Amino acid sequence: MPLAQAQAITAAHVLTEALPYIQRYQGKTMVIKYGGNAMTEDALKNGFARDIVLMKLVGINPIVVHGGGPQIGTLLDRLGIKSHFVDGMRVTDAETMDVVEMVLGGLVNKEIVTLINSHGGRAIGLTGKDGPLLYAKKMVLTRRREALAAPEIIDLGHVGEVSGVNERVLDYLAKGDFIPVIAPIGVGEDGASYNINADLVAGKIAEVLKAEKLIMLTNIRGLLNKQGELLTGLGADEVDALIADGTISGGMLPKMDSVLDAVKAGVNRAHIIDGRIEHAVLLELFTDSGIGTLIERR
Repeated sequence: MPLAQAQAITAAHVLTEALPYIQRYQGKTMVIKYGGNAMTEDALKNGFARDIVLMKLVGINPIVVHGGGPQIGTLLDRLGIKSHFVDGMRVTDAETMDVVEMVLGGLVNKEIVTLINSHGGRAIGLTGKDGPLLYAKKMVLTRRREALAAPEIIDLGHVGEVSGVNERVLDYLAKGDFIPVIAPIGVGEDGASYNINADLVAGKIAEVLKAEKLIMLTNIRGLLNKQGELLTGLGADEVDALIADGTISGGMLPKMDSVLDAVKAGVNRAHIIDGRIEHAVLLELFTDSGIGTLIERR
């Protein structure tokens, strides 16, 4: 069989495998947290943009929430502003918040929008302050120390958590056939800006919209057990047990907390997938085998 014909047959098999998934997800909302290597390597960036455009073209409503920690760190270093972290969160004073808004709301957000649009999409970039979309409150971090009678309260500055989501903004964009690309910056009751973890924002938006899926792109294969084996097809109760026995710990905890909150609040399925694989989103959505870790509401 000629090579060209063999390639055509392979392409036809791929399309027929994808068909039932395309039919199932038409008109559904999917929230994708975009970060890690997928945001920094050119081939992966272009592959991600094409994935999002294809999702929209087949009738799915993707909402992209992006991070940008490394880009923020790079600019802070160039400006001579030192970064301090507590439990993985960047302490954000007023000066650092200015840089966060500049990088997330400007540089990173507009690059993603431009990429999606260059592949035929209709993306619109916004921060949580636009609309306003994301209402925020100051995050309060406490630590218990044996030497202290009361917990120690740690001030993280302009680090926030989501207190509300304006659904009308996202509904308006979806009905206008646009793809929202959201930088995780919220606005407080006093008008102050807050830097919010992108995982928390993606989870909360998926939760409020009762999204069909929440997809988290990471720099790992997915959720692993203590033997390093990939876990998938998990229920929320099983994930709770993995947290309790220490299998899930460290930097994965905030991500899994966001996923669990979303699934328990009505999101049908959540996926932790490897953003280092080109077209990871399409592989998860439209193939029988999928990739990464699936967590579902039961």
